Amino acid sequence: MFASMLGFFLSLFLIMIVSIIVISGVVSAVKSDTEISVQDNSILQLTFNREIKERSTNNPFEGFDLGNLVPERDLGLDDILKNIKKAKRDSRIRGIYLDLTSLQAGMATVEEIRNALLDFKQSRKIIYAYSEGYSQGAYYLASVADRIYLNPTGSVDFKGLHAELMFFKGTLDKLEIEPQIIRHGKYKSAVEPFLLDKMSPENREQMNDMVSALWSNTVSNIAVARKLSVDQVQEIADKYACRNANGALASGLVDKISYYDQVLSDFRKVTGQNEKDNVRFIAIRKYDKAFVKAEKEWSNQKIAVIYAAGDIVSGKGQEDEIGSDKLAASIRKARLDSSIKAIVLRVNSPGGSALASDVIWRETVLARQAKPLIVSMGDYAASGGYYISCAADTIVAQPNTITGSIGVFGLMFNAQKLFNNKLGITFDTVKTARYADIGSSTRPLRADEREIVQSEVDDIYETFISHVSEGRGIDKAKVDSIGQGRVWSGVEALDLGLVDVIGGIQTAIDIAAKKAHLDNYRTIALPEQKEFFEKIVEDLNAEARTGILKQELGEQYNYFENIKNAVRQNGVLARMPVGIEIE
Repeated sequence: MFASMLGFFLSLFLIMIVSIIVISGVVSAVKSDTEISVQDNSILQLTFNREIKERSTNNPFEGFDLGNLVPERDLGLDDILKNIKKAKRDSRIRGIYLDLTSLQAGMATVEEIRNALLDFKQSRKIIYAYSEGYSQGAYYLASVADRIYLNPTGSVDFKGLHAELMFFKGTLDKLEIEPQIIRHGKYKSAVEPFLLDKMSPENREQMNDMVSALWSNTVSNIAVARKLSVDQVQEIADKYACRNANGALASGLVDKISYYDQVLSDFRKVTGQNEKDNVRFIAIRKYDKAFVKAEKEWSNQKIAVIYAAGDIVSGKGQEDEIGSDKLAASIRKARLDSSIKAIVLRVNSPGGSALASDVIWRETVLARQAKPLIVSMGDYAASGGYYISCAADTIVAQPNTITGSIGVFGLMFNAQKLFNNKLGITFDTVKTARYADIGSSTRPLRADEREIVQSEVDDIYETFISHVSEGRGIDKAKVDSIGQGRVWSGVEALDLGLVDVIGGIQTAIDIAAKKAHLDNYRTIALPEQKEFFEKIVEDLNAEARTGILKQELGEQYNYFENIKNAVRQNGVLARMPVGIEIE
């Protein structure tokens, strides 16, 4: 007994010691504002080995693992772009090194970073890229480099885009669960995974058109960067000519086949160092703390950049969701603040709750009446994501943004046969009114109940297209014809009048400044992020669970996310297809 007690207290003591070390390290990492010294002829190193989110967080356990008790803060897209811009005017930075063995980002996010690198090249500083093997997205980013290196045993996975959708009908059939779906829009393919085991002809048509538009943008930009014709780039993909290093070199997609030490040697030549010297790399996370004089003087006139990323839900929502209460409050705050002269709403969402979308939409209408409101679209701004965008003065999207999906559907599951036949469970009900148990998962919908839900879906769709018609100045009949739940690329959406300008978040900020007649301004980010100690309890367990799952499942984590999102869908939604993967 005493031995067990001693072991317990020793274990408790050790856990306390480790916890103190971890928390102390995290606190010092979060609170450290020490300015970083940058040497002359330094090379800014961009490594994207973690998911690139819209904005940097103050999550104290971001990047934590047992081998790194003082975690490095991961930078969001906002700070990545800011630091590339800062490096452009920093005389101490000789160039950029793109370490692209890993890249976790959506297509429009890659486009944002790529455009920032193109702007950086105007400084006549170098950009070198190296990888042991380029994914298609990583190569698209690398294509802006002055010199592209590839490991001798590596490859460039350049073979064209494909869209893959996950279907759950077979699983539901085996479990004897009936999906009860009411929709408006022949292209509202978000419900198809529950009804079919493959794409409908309408869905295949829209997916083919969208993927073709995304691929056309990729091919044309690579052709320009590599000084090849579009036909040559297409032929390289058709022949899968870059599946080994020699093929990649012969095709003109890479410049040199080299090991990492040979790449370092080339960097030393550029920076005027001896072969025995260490290349003066500075990681972007570290460079974030380096001081470079601002382009403009400090101003009390502000443009609010409000981030809306994730599924749209009612209430406050989680950190990776768009909570209608939280986002509406941020828009309201920016509208009422007289020092904020314009608003940029950054939307990166596949949609979600129709009700929550309408709550947010109302605040965007009020904001537009008070001051310029510009929307910048990220990887997705579809369905509910477009709903909350349509009232803006100007909508800016990347050519490979996925948007549109103007449609609504209702989804409820009838699990009666699962309970009865598989589990032997039966239910009996008493109620005080005819529709008291409408939507119950223990029985199918009656015909009159289905009519009620259909009426609700039709009403919400009518409201949706009315908002789009009013906000975009497009006839409602035309909105209906280009709506119907169909998704579009940013380029297609521009032709249809659903967006106004092709560009990134900086383009949207520039437009906002012009509309507000601002020569000098500063940007602030909303919603405000939670303080350090408030986030510790909230983030530690969630971050640990997510990190372990991602580490264990690897590339298969996306399938887990698709299944989780499918299970969560219920009620009346404005959302794009579940489980769509484009790569």
